[in-house]
Amino acid sequence: MIDQTFDKIDFKEEGLPKGEYDACTFTGCDFYGTDLSGYSFLDCEFTGCNLSMAKLLKTSIQDTTFRNCKMLGLHFDQCSAFNLSFRFEGCVLNYASFFKTKLKGIRFCDCQLQEADFVECDLSGATFDNCDLLQAVFDRTNLEKADLRTAVHYSIDPENNRIRKAKFSFIGLAGLLDKYDIMIDNGN
Repeated sequence: MIDQTFDKIDFKEEGLPKGEYDACTFTGCDFYGTDLSGYSFLDCEFTGCNLSMAKLLKTSIQDTTFRNCKMLGLHFDQCSAFNLSFRFEGCVLNYASFFKTKLKGIRFCDCQLQEADFVECDLSGATFDNCDLLQAVFDRTNLEKADLRTAVHYSIDPENNRIRKAKFSFIGLAGLLDKYDIMIDNGN
């Protein structure tokens, strides 16, 4: 389908027809728990949708934007790796898995990424703008040139992750020292 608009449709009841979606817009749609395996989304936009627990096995997602979507427990690591590219704005991505994905230059803006899995992920040049990374897992992750200056609640082990030329705020430096179990006093 090309250049179609889907507005407030409950796809968990009727199902989205399987196929390729190019430049389509999905607004206020409910995909909770649906099987989107093998689908293709190119240059699409999802706004205010619930995609929580959807299955994404070999799903192709390219140049797609998600705004204000609820996306709990999604396994982006199961998507087709070919040209995988997306942007997230104001989304809830708690418990999402990006395990071993290549997401160079990805932008997360105003997102919750609590307990997200970024193990062995390539996030070089990524931006986490006003994102909550409480208990997100970074292990053998490439964060070179990533921008985490406005991110909060992260815990990143500099010895176990690549952080060369990454940007952090002074307040966020504590998230780089968690493993040492030290007390940091801000002088107040």
